[in-house]
Amino acid sequence: MRLLPLLLAFGLLLPAPLVHAQAVSASSRTNPPITHLTVAQDGSGDYKTIQEAVNAVPNQSLVPITIEVKKGIYREKLVVPSPKTHIVLVGEDKNTTVITYDDHSGVNGIDTFSSHSVLVQANDFAAENITFENTAGYTAGQAVALHVEGDRCSFRNCRIVGNQDVLLLATDNSRQYYRDCYIEGTTDFIFGASTAVFDHCTVHSKKNSFVTAASTTPQQKFGFVFLNCKLTADTTLAQKVYLGRPWRPYAKVVYINTEMGSHITPAGWENWRNPANEKTAYYAEYKSFGPGGNVKSRVAWSHQLTKKEAKQYTLKNIFGGQVPWNPVETIK
Repeated sequence: MRLLPLLLAFGLLLPAPLVHAQAVSASSRTNPPITHLTVAQDGSGDYKTIQEAVNAVPNQSLVPITIEVKKGIYREKLVVPSPKTHIVLVGEDKNTTVITYDDHSGVNGIDTFSSHSVLVQANDFAAENITFENTAGYTAGQAVALHVEGDRCSFRNCRIVGNQDVLLLATDNSRQYYRDCYIEGTTDFIFGASTAVFDHCTVHSKKNSFVTAASTTPQQKFGFVFLNCKLTADTTLAQKVYLGRPWRPYAKVVYINTEMGSHITPAGWENWRNPANEKTAYYAEYKSFGPGGNVKSRVAWSHQLTKKEAKQYTLKNIFGGQVPWNPVETIK
């Protein structure tokens, strides 16, 4: 009976609750939660490839996990699967931190939807200071650089570059926000069904063709919204560019306070060789300016917003719904 107090006195036997508490404390010290990972091709980081870092992120994280990517050309067909939520991918420099691949439709069983260099399926993904690139070539056909399916996805100070079908905003239940980004391509290079805002972005056309090809569904109040953007072009190859054409009948695209170069055709919009689309698609502008911003010759079935109508295009309204989202808070 006297042995127990003696063992306790010399610390040879600890009460059960204390043993458990110390074990938990030791576990926390040896396995701290992952909040930051580094990718560097020279081996100085946690991983050499971005995919390895994404795979290492715990599934269904409820807090942001930053993956810092050092300068380099990362030739990866990167996938961020749906369980890898709340990843923040931060490049060292948008011009020299590049994720690139060269798949395109028509080869090795690849189609438009699988031609991506980067596929984001997870919700609450954010990226900063990264170039997303597809180098399939000017005549390769559909070749997606960035394919986004997740909801509440944000991109700031990124470059999204390629040729045809560069940025696929894939699903109608996806909300996406692009701020201070540069997007370039040839034909339909911003396309898909998502609700998306392009805020202070530069959109660069590389041939006579179409900037957008939205496939907005009838149930969506908003499709693609361009706020305070700038439309530029390689004017030796792009002298007649349309603001958009409807990939699906109910396409919605709106440009607000956007500077448009001379490459934007006076008609502005095209019906994809189907007059029936003119009754369902919603194409609108408010205070377009620049050489291509003269709206007097726009097609009759497009719209010029009133000041009152333009006021509804706020982030709060566009990204509202049952679960409202403030993307400015996400990427600040």
